[in-house]
Amino acid sequence: MINSTKFSYFTLGAYFDFGLFDYVSVMIIVSLYILTVCVNILLIVVICMNRSLHEPMYIFLCSLFVNELYGSTGLFPFLLLQILSDIHTVSLPFCFLQIFCVYTYANIEFCNLAIMSYDRYLAICCPLQYKMHMKHNKTALLIVLTWLYPFLAIIVLISLSSSLQLCGNIINKVYCDNYSIVKLACSDTAVNNIYGIVYTIATICVVILILYTYIKILLVCFSGSKQTRQKAVSTCTPHLASLLNFSCGCFFEIVQNRFNMKHVPHMLRIFLSLYWLTCQPLFNPVLYGLNLTKIRIICKSLVFGHM
Repeated sequence: MINSTKFSYFTLGAYFDFGLFDYVSVMIIVSLYILTVCVNILLIVVICMNRSLHEPMYIFLCSLFVNELYGSTGLFPFLLLQILSDIHTVSLPFCFLQIFCVYTYANIEFCNLAIMSYDRYLAICCPLQYKMHMKHNKTALLIVLTWLYPFLAIIVLISLSSSLQLCGNIINKVYCDNYSIVKLACSDTAVNNIYGIVYTIATICVVILILYTYIKILLVCFSGSKQTRQKAVSTCTPHLASLLNFSCGCFFEIVQNRFNMKHVPHMLRIFLSLYWLTCQPLFNPVLYGLNLTKIRIICKSLVFGHM
């Protein structure tokens, strides 16, 4: 007989009394969130307002920056509320809403990086056919698919998890996580596990496809002139850095979920679980803003032009 209970909330068990460090944490989170929102909005406005940046590469970047705003807004305000609260609980609907935001953010991030790698491949390896392949309607279609596929995939994931019978309501994390909820289930989770494996494999395939694309780009570039190599490296470096940073952050999170990490210090576990959600939304705009010449010049003129 299944000893399940109908819970109306989850308790986040990773929080503990930090003492004075609570206020330091709040200041750090508020500063990070404000900075993340400001730099992403700045770059979105720069791309939208300058016709010279209305090219596929920059339009895909704009989609990426919108996703950074979306992901950070799905996490930072929630963290602030939990740190300032004495009771670390979250209602079931809000918990699943946060899972939806966090998981779609991650999936959209990889899909964005995938279409950006495809765009760079066409621009560098097939420059003569680039405009034919990357028309405005195809650019728009790729962006729609980048957002639509993750939304549909995560809706299915949450539908499967929300129907489970639970034998507990304690999530040992600082935010809601789908795998932690599945582990609390006392009903059959075979369908959830199969779907989770398929979803993970699909994401890994996207990452492999991105890496394969950049390997092809680098092979073509290093067989060309010095100028071609320099241009390709300067263009592809931020894309690769972004992919590696986010992939490593996701890898830390997957390892924490799948393996017993009790031997790792508690604060380090919290940092690793938050790294991919807190650093990437700030890392990307700073990285692209500094490395892409067109964006850097326009940003400089906006920030320092009237000084």
